[in-house]
Amino acid sequence: MSEYTAPIAEMRFLIERLCNLGQLTHFPRYAEVTIDLVEAVLQEAGKLASEILAPLNRSGDREGAKYHANEVTMPTGWQDAYQKFIDGGWNGLPFAAAHGGQGLPKVLATAVSEMWNTANLSFALGPMLTAGAAEAIEHHGSAAQRALFLEKLVTGAWTGTMNLTEPQAGSDLSTVRTRATPEGAHYRIVGQKIFITYGEHDLTENIIHLVLARLPDTPAGTRGLSLFIVPKILVNADGSLGARNDVRCASLEHKLGIHGSPTAVMVYGEAGGAIGYLIGAPNRGLEYMFTMMNNARHAVGLEGVAIGEAAYQKALRFARERVQGKPLGFQGQVTPSIIEHADVKRMLMTMRASVDAMRALTYVCAMAFDLGREHPDASTRDYFRRRGDLLTPIVKGWCTETGQEIASLGIQVHGGMGFIEETGAAQIYRDARITTIYEGTTGIQAQDLVGRKTLRDGGKAVRELITEIRTDLARLPRDANAQLVAIAQELDAAVTAFTTAFEWLLANQAPDPNLVAAASVHFLKLAGIVTGGWQLARAAMLCVEDREAGRGTAECATRWLASARFFATQILPQAPGLARTMVVGSASVLETPSSAL
Repeated sequence: MSEYTAPIAEMRFLIERLCNLGQLTHFPRYAEVTIDLVEAVLQEAGKLASEILAPLNRSGDREGAKYHANEVTMPTGWQDAYQKFIDGGWNGLPFAAAHGGQGLPKVLATAVSEMWNTANLSFALGPMLTAGAAEAIEHHGSAAQRALFLEKLVTGAWTGTMNLTEPQAGSDLSTVRTRATPEGAHYRIVGQKIFITYGEHDLTENIIHLVLARLPDTPAGTRGLSLFIVPKILVNADGSLGARNDVRCASLEHKLGIHGSPTAVMVYGEAGGAIGYLIGAPNRGLEYMFTMMNNARHAVGLEGVAIGEAAYQKALRFARERVQGKPLGFQGQVTPSIIEHADVKRMLMTMRASVDAMRALTYVCAMAFDLGREHPDASTRDYFRRRGDLLTPIVKGWCTETGQEIASLGIQVHGGMGFIEETGAAQIYRDARITTIYEGTTGIQAQDLVGRKTLRDGGKAVRELITEIRTDLARLPRDANAQLVAIAQELDAAVTAFTTAFEWLLANQAPDPNLVAAASVHFLKLAGIVTGGWQLARAAMLCVEDREAGRGTAECATRWLASARFFATQILPQAPGLARTMVVGSASVLETPSSAL
């Protein structure tokens, strides 16, 4: 049996009903995106994920990417798998057909990407960065740059990277030292970058690096950064490959997890300077790079969902097979598996309900970006852009933190066997650990959520969110279905706590911004729990409505009601405590002297 089975029924339900796929068919770009097409895409993607990518996950972890003499060899079987991946057109799913893509909505591409990440996270990191590079060039590159690089990146014939970090410049990019000197129609790039995912490999004939660097006599700090296209192999005007550029991989990092993904130290300009091409205007590099970073932040949040799904599937299989002790009160002759133990059920339901909430929130965020791009009404486009921007740091921060918790629970379900590499539970835990760090740590996501997405516009986007949650809450029955009644009661208390925390942020931003900063991670977690619980409540309500209208199935309603009720009664009650921690406890952070640490 495969290590991974794609949860297609759940994905289809969320896309069709929770995200309301039908509204996209009113837009010319997605007029042919029917639920039948969605089903066909999910089925084929599921086959590739379970039959090709998942079997390479464990072997790729053990073998790892290998470095020798500036070259990197990928694990056995990965070249064939990557060729199947690009032959199927999977790399270009959300990109326009004019650039070699499939022209499908982001919400569907998100579901498919979840499959790649669950089946084999190390493999999926390459296409994720390539998609980000393609999007940056599509939005900010010149017509000539788009013509030369975009189709190769969209199809996956070439891969792309994001080169920001340097030894002295991690999250603080104001200290980037890589230099770019003008030379005719191009620039000479000199410097070193670290932590470059898929910076070197043998899957494709060329790698397109997007590099942040400083031009001469530019402003200090991030205002002086520009963005450059630096190919591994230079590309001639007719699209053919030319000479090797002055860029090399100096080494690979030895990491806790994602061993199949090469994380490279890249050196530019040892022999006079790597040739690079300026994207857009000078000194706007960080602005352009944020296009790629925001794409990556949503994608990394999706990795949290995927890690959680992988841990849940593995733990569920083990719990169904493992016999150990007897449940309290058991009177039968044949001892059942541990899945009948109350605490094992608690752990498994915590895992499943959390994954359901994260998946729902991540898909809804993707749909917001689809609507923010395609809706014909300008004010509606702005509304959904604000929503997508607001949800992105929540998706990235909360989903990755929760994914780690689920991976840890997966080990706990396995007991001692979970600590042994043989079961594979430990690999999931190791692989999960990076997700809260790269593309901006949880603290950075929290600062973004509070500073840029909540306070900068006076709380407009958050007010809209609270209004919509309360509108949906009013639709939940208070005197009929007992499960929906319980869900409504807990969601009401949670959104009240969220509102209290939000108003506290507004009141304290001017008097003491450091106090707000001390509370930001708690606010991010609170926002994740509330918005995740909200989406599960919506899912449960839709299932009940469908069943009562004769459209849905009893199995669907039972499944989503169980997750929504568990989340509402086991996880949503954390919301008032988090709000109180912010309001009462944030001062204790600032009042503790550093010398006392």
